[in-house]
Amino acid sequence: MSGGELQKVLADLRSPGVWFELGVLLACIGVAYLFTRWLAYRFALAAAASAPLKAEDDVVVPVALPVAQDSVWFGRRILDGLLFPGLALVLVFVANKLLDSYYPQVAILHIAVPMLMSLTVIRFFARVLTGVFPNSGMARLVERGVSWMAWVGAVLWILGLLPAVLAELDALAFSFGKTRISVRMLGEGVLSSTIVLMLALWVAGGIEKRVLVPAVQDLSMRKAAVNAVRALLLLLGLLIALSAVGVDLTALSVLGGGLGVGLGLGLQKLASNYVSGFVILLERSLRIGDTVKVDNFEGQITDIKTRYTLIRAANGRESVVPNEKLITERTENMSLADPNVSLTSVISVGYDSDVAQVQAILCAAASAQARVLTAPAPSAFLSNFGADGLEFTLNYWIADMQNGQLNVRSDVHIAILQALRAANIDIPYPQRVLHQAQSLARTAEAVAPS
Repeated sequence: MSGGELQKVLADLRSPGVWFELGVLLACIGVAYLFTRWLAYRFALAAAASAPLKAEDDVVVPVALPVAQDSVWFGRRILDGLLFPGLALVLVFVANKLLDSYYPQVAILHIAVPMLMSLTVIRFFARVLTGVFPNSGMARLVERGVSWMAWVGAVLWILGLLPAVLAELDALAFSFGKTRISVRMLGEGVLSSTIVLMLALWVAGGIEKRVLVPAVQDLSMRKAAVNAVRALLLLLGLLIALSAVGVDLTALSVLGGGLGVGLGLGLQKLASNYVSGFVILLERSLRIGDTVKVDNFEGQITDIKTRYTLIRAANGRESVVPNEKLITERTENMSLADPNVSLTSVISVGYDSDVAQVQAILCAAASAQARVLTAPAPSAFLSNFGADGLEFTLNYWIADMQNGQLNVRSDVHIAILQALRAANIDIPYPQRVLHQAQSLARTAEAVAPS
C-alpha cells in the first residue's frame, strides 16, 4: 500500500459524510441485534412450551426453561453467537453497495465489512469447537489461531495490502514433477478444509441433538451412532475440501492401498482397537455404567471411546483398557444379566455355641442393613470345623455395587460383633496346645527323692 492510498483512507474518514455512514452502520447493527434477540426469544418460548410441566400447590409451572440462546446461532448472550455478526455483515454489505452508487467514498462501511466478516468467522469457529469439544485445550488453541488470522486478514483488507500479500504468496511456489504448488494454494487449501470440517462437525452435532438424543435412549448405542455419523461427515467434508483446492482424488487410491498395507502390518493393533470399539458399542455386551472386572481390575465403565474404554474403580483410580482386550480376553460384566452381587463373610465362634442361635444372629444382623436385599434373604452355614472354633459363612446380596462393597461389609460385621457380644457367644482367639510329655517325665525323675 502506498502512502497516497493511506492518505486517501484517512481523508475519507475526515469527510463530512462519515457521520451519515456511521449512522447507517449503527442502524444496521441495531437492526441485527433486535432481530436476533426477538428470534432468540421466540425460540425460547417454543422450547418452554414443549417442556414438561408439574403442579406445585395447584399452580402449574414448567419443570425447566431451556435456554435457546446457548447454541451456535445465538450463543450464550446473543452477541457471542453466529447469527448476530452474520446478519450485521449482510446488512452492512447491502448498505455499502447501495450507498456506493451515491457516495463514492464509503469509508466507514468499507472498513466495517471485513471486520464483521472476521468476527463472523471467529464466532463460527468458537461456537462449533465449544459445542463439540467443550473441555479441549487444543480447541482453544485453534480458536485463538483462527482469531489472529481473521483479524490480520481484516487489517490487510482495510489497508489495501491483501492483493499484494496474496500475489507474493502465490509467487512462493515449489514443484513436484509437473505440479506447481504455491504457499497461497496451501493456505487456501488449509482454510477451505478447516471450514468444511467445521461445517461437518456442526452438522454432526445437530444430528446428535435433534435426531439421535430423542430417538436413541441407550447411551452406548447413541455413542456408536454419533461416532459413526461424525466420522462419515468428516470423511465426506475432507474429500470435498481436497476436491475444492484442486487435489486429484484418483491419487487417493494409491494412498488407500498403502494405508491398507500399513493397517495390516504396523497399525494392526490400532485398527483392531478401533474395530473392537465399534463392536462393543453395537453389540452392547459392555455398556456405560456397567460394573466389570478386567485383568483383576474391578470398576465401573465411565466412557467407551473408539480406541479404549475408561474403567473407574471404587477407590477413584481409573484404568484405560484397549478395546481389543475387552473383546479377546475374559471380561466379567457384573451388570449384564443381574445387577445383584453376592457378598460373603466368615465368622468363627466357640465350639460350645448353639449352631442354630448363631445362624439366626448372623442372618438378622445382615437383614438389618438397608442395602442388603431381603430377596434372596441372607443365609448362614456351618462351613468348617476350624482349629480355633466353628466357622460360619454368611451369604447376603446387594443391588448397588457401584456404591461400594467394603462399607456394607463393615456395617454387617459391626452388627454381628454387637449381636454376638450381647448373646454372650464367645469369639475365640487363636489357640495352640503344646504337648511336652517326655520332657515332663524326665524332669520328674530328676527331682524325685532317691
